[in-house]
Amino acid sequence: MQYRHEWKTEISYADRLLLRSRLDAVCEHDPHVGPDGCYHIRSIYFDNPDDKALRDNIIGTAHRQKFRIRYYNGDLSYILLEKKCKDFSLGYKLSTALSVEDTRRIIDGDSGFLLQSSDPLLRDLGGQMLHGLYAAKTIVEYTRIPYIYAAGNVRVTLDFDIRTGLWSRDFLDWDSVTIPASDINLLEVKYDNFIPDVIRSAVQLGSRRVGAFSKYAAARMLD
Repeated sequence: MQYRHEWKTEISYADRLLLRSRLDAVCEHDPHVGPDGCYHIRSIYFDNPDDKALRDNIIGTAHRQKFRIRYYNGDLSYILLEKKCKDFSLGYKLSTALSVEDTRRIIDGDSGFLLQSSDPLLRDLGGQMLHGLYAAKTIVEYTRIPYIYAAGNVRVTLDFDIRTGLWSRDFLDWDSVTIPASDINLLEVKYDNFIPDVIRSAVQLGSRRVGAFSKYAAARMLD
């Protein structure tokens, strides 16, 4: 697994416009974006009855993990189960593809078939559901403007219009109702071993400081 550096900065709408103009000049667009340079992400996050994933996010636990299922632009032909792990400022992500039917079974709490899978990530989630009582908790969706820069394997994203489905389980219904969870705009930068100076300069915003922001936590605050 490849550990990557990751940092987040809360920004304003004006900052987002400025960053977009800078990044357009030095980066490539992610090849999966639409004509507007964006794509739309919907995820459903998992947690246990004690809200361990939520508490770890809020406290800033050094070693933490969370499971989510996500898809893009309403396209159900490409659904991913992801496990995101964080060790201090470094992180990595494991992922595997899911069918629509398997996604439904997972959201409905069926862990048995996961435990019989040959895929280690599916077995991991199955174990967490069976023994840790993890379950699908909250829908989170947002719009993302993604950029890539080859040197350093850099990925820069601008996220906004963060919304939640609250307690809804209509994850696979793209038209299900969601409500605003946060008006924050978010800059995220991920890279392997180094960040090129041209990117460091492009994302520089003076008084803005790297911080911590969890879309999942923002959505859960509305519970």
